[in-house]
Amino acid sequence: MASNPPGKCCTVGVKHDGASSGADIKVGKHAAYLATPDAAGTVHKDTAILYLPDVIGIWQNSKLMADQFAANGYLTLVLDTFNGDPVPLNPPEGFAIFDWLAKGSTGDNPHTLEHVDPIVEDAIKWLQTEKGVKKLGAVGYCFGAKYVARHFKTGINVGYMAHPSFVEEDELRGFQGPLSIAAAETDQIFPSEKRHRSEEILKEGGNPYQINLYSGVVHGFAVRGDVSKKVEKYAKEQAFIQAVQWFDNFLL
Repeated sequence: MASNPPGKCCTVGVKHDGASSGADIKVGKHAAYLATPDAAGTVHKDTAILYLPDVIGIWQNSKLMADQFAANGYLTLVLDTFNGDPVPLNPPEGFAIFDWLAKGSTGDNPHTLEHVDPIVEDAIKWLQTEKGVKKLGAVGYCFGAKYVARHFKTGINVGYMAHPSFVEEDELRGFQGPLSIAAAETDQIFPSEKRHRSEEILKEGGNPYQINLYSGVVHGFAVRGDVSKKVEKYAKEQAFIQAVQWFDNFLL
């Protein structure tokens, strides 16, 4: 495995302030959030970013981040990969994330790859057919990183991951396009040995890759970091810029 399974650190963090400006929509039967570039500004034609979220799903922070990708010219779709069953931020003590993954909150709504893959595939098709997207980038945070890796074969051209979890070595190896990874210095899900193994796999693949390590932060920093703390704010902002610059260079 190129990164470890999810843990408690995948569910905790800080909600950020701000007002989102995109639209809550449906892609098929699944909820989504669409952030559209301002026509008066930079708009990258026929290009989009698919945002595959952490287990918190579509919420304040992911919407604000999608808006910022749109402000940089990218039509951005945040997808509910959990069939209406995301994990609440900072869940109560005793929350069993592996039970939730296997069965969902109601016992009949699993979040395994057999159920998540079709949701991602439908979103890629929707962007291609309904929005005319010809060049597709994808960002995956924590849980979402696995599905960036898995869906190069179904239409993702350029990828970005932050603090990935649950990514198998063969999945990472299967991403045959440019891939950028943002990693936390302290991360039991993506520790140094997994990071170094990922580097070896990407080097063997021969495609452009980048792994940036941010000091003083932990798993989840790129989405749920505490921006009232200077170090975390800096790392979060730089990880976002890392993604934008990666897409600017390899997707356009």
